[in-house]
Amino acid sequence: MFDDTIAAIATPLGEGGLAVIRLSGAGAFAVADKSFQPIGKSSVKPSAAPTHTIQFGKIVRDENVIDEVLLAVLRAPRTFTREDTVEISCHGGLLPAKLVLDAILANGARLAEPGEFTKRAFLNGRIDLAQAEAVADVIHSRTELALAAANEQLAGKLSQRINKLRDDLMLTLAHVEAHIDFPDEDISPDTKDQLLQRLENGIAFMDELLRTANEGQILRRGIRAAIVGRPNAGKSSLLNQLLGHDRAIVSHIAGTTRDTIEETANIRGLPVIFIDTAGLREARDEIELEGIRRSRQSLAAAEFILHVLDASEPLTAADEIYLNEFADKKRILVRNKTDLPVKLELPPDLLVTRHASRVTFPVIDVSCVSGQGVEALKDAIKALVWAGEIKAEMLQVAINSRHQDALNRARATARMATAALRADATLELVAMDLRIAANAVGEIVGKTTTEDLLDSIFSAFCIGK
Repeated sequence: MFDDTIAAIATPLGEGGLAVIRLSGAGAFAVADKSFQPIGKSSVKPSAAPTHTIQFGKIVRDENVIDEVLLAVLRAPRTFTREDTVEISCHGGLLPAKLVLDAILANGARLAEPGEFTKRAFLNGRIDLAQAEAVADVIHSRTELALAAANEQLAGKLSQRINKLRDDLMLTLAHVEAHIDFPDEDISPDTKDQLLQRLENGIAFMDELLRTANEGQILRRGIRAAIVGRPNAGKSSLLNQLLGHDRAIVSHIAGTTRDTIEETANIRGLPVIFIDTAGLREARDEIELEGIRRSRQSLAAAEFILHVLDASEPLTAADEIYLNEFADKKRILVRNKTDLPVKLELPPDLLVTRHASRVTFPVIDVSCVSGQGVEALKDAIKALVWAGEIKAEMLQVAINSRHQDALNRARATARMATAALRADATLELVAMDLRIAANAVGEIVGKTTTEDLLDSIFSAFCIGK
């Protein structure tokens, strides 16, 4: 619990029907009492109101009425932060919300820091650290699958498994430390086998979780795909088809796209960030030169590319150059303009990448005029970035990059502890490795944290959450 009371606008800035100002802390009701005047016989001051009730009244400052509001009274510990909480719903718009917040701050609250409400929920034991991160994931979800994964983590599905893993490591550590305290008693073969089996099961579970890291990061941040090709091949038309609306300017004039355009689309449940790039060719002026430079930057940062070719024209020398140049990238060849007479033929030796492994890549025929082939392209994109079926149980444990780092450290030291125990090494060394592994796992749910770690996580939240 904290002594001070924090306040912030909890809804997005801008014009709307409603805005919500949130207060939390020991003085939430006292601050609200100074700002709120009840209207009608059934409404009362916040400090006198029963928990989980809504009061009708007005916010007043210096005897001037700011707005008529509904005020929700939520008494600890049955609140998000486990502190006394007040939520004021006023009319939407920048000015009403700001003036209501100003009145609250003038009466004793302070402006909340980014993520401070969720941070207090964590520090007060309402949620663990993995669940706190899931709050941000819910807010930032761009597809239904991403939202489902975030809700699974918010419900504690990942935390339950992480806590079980940590408990097993701590139990093994307790057995080892007991034998350190009583050195005259050797570990019996049966007990040693049980300890090793528990460790191996833990390492196997960490391997299972680490295999979800790539998928988890795709769901949370999306995957970047650069759309490349010669000028006038139909890159902007393809972007518009994938988005389902006109985002990029389309023209028969080559070189229309001078800058990169980024938009996120829901591709079979996965957030894919498509980057429409300037057509690759020799620049004719400084503006086009800058556009092509930015295209090259986008190519370097993209996880895969959609290489668009004009099916109505024969393969050019430039096409062959770019086919070879992008051979190191994951890619899909998109033969556009198949509604016209097809003149493009791809030599068989170009349909494999220039590696010893000779991995093939998909070739999809589309017509951006009719939309034919676009659904097949979406299937190919999903198959390229996410192997196999998207299963519900995978969404429950899809870890983020912070979890991945902690599990990698935990797995490494757990394997060292296993090897040392097998070799009958000094038990103090085994115990040290086990303690490091347990602490690393504990970082995921916040059982072992540092102030820097918490600041890093919650600083990425919006103010008011």
